[in-house]
Amino acid sequence: MSAAAAPESPAVTVVEPPKGWAWPDWRELWSHRDLLWVLARRDVAVLYKQSLIGAAWAIIQPVLLAAVFSLFFGRLAHIGTGSDVPYPVFALLGMVTWLFFAVAIGKVASSTVVSAPLISKVYFPRLVIPAAAVSAPLIDFVVGFVVALVVLLLYGVIPPVQVVLSPLLVPLLLAVTLGFGLWLAALHVKYRDIGPLVSFGVLLGLFITPVVYPLSNVPDAYHLLYSLNPMVGVLELMRWMTLPGSEFPVVPLSVTLVESSVLLATGILYYGRAEREFADVV
Repeated sequence: MSAAAAPESPAVTVVEPPKGWAWPDWRELWSHRDLLWVLARRDVAVLYKQSLIGAAWAIIQPVLLAAVFSLFFGRLAHIGTGSDVPYPVFALLGMVTWLFFAVAIGKVASSTVVSAPLISKVYFPRLVIPAAAVSAPLIDFVVGFVVALVVLLLYGVIPPVQVVLSPLLVPLLLAVTLGFGLWLAALHVKYRDIGPLVSFGVLLGLFITPVVYPLSNVPDAYHLLYSLNPMVGVLELMRWMTLPGSEFPVVPLSVTLVESSVLLATGILYYGRAEREFADVV
């Protein structure tokens, strides 16, 4: 009589981090797209949970800020728009775009620390976390941008034909935001004062970026230096797409494209290298 066959051992998968600097496994990242969707849906749900007016905040916040800046900068300080576009419309479009960057950069920077319980319990491509963090701000941006275009029409301003290219603004905004955000998210794990630093940087950036004033207010001699701020190219591209009479921002956009590409590539590499220690440090 033959002996009973020994039961087969379950398959064991050993996950080892790559050595040195390496690009993420894009196929593995794609295979976890369901997790990306779940985390993004969770962030959107949490944002508006137990809120009296819900998604209306995406409209109210930039409208109120634009109204305040219109009063103090437009009427009291007499800051123009560099064109015939009414100042409230100019400020609203700028605030909608800036608010996406300001909110998204804060969420991406803190995303790894906030997800500490998940990171310490299960393996998955950590790059999913900052990628999901931009979902809720992106929805707010799309809603706010559409409302800003409606306000533009209500003021009797007809956008130029290139307004149809407006969706191309989204990948550029994401590249700039994630480029900065990946560096900050990785550094935030070790240095918790990154959070206050990001908040101060966003506040400072509002005034050193042409959000509520035109680039033409900056002397021509400083345009190239000023354009080292990548959000300058984003905002000027947005205005070229939506406001009649705006010139195509050759220099600011060129600088932004180069900077965002470098920031995003190096951010992905640095985040991938730093994530090996996340579970131990976070």
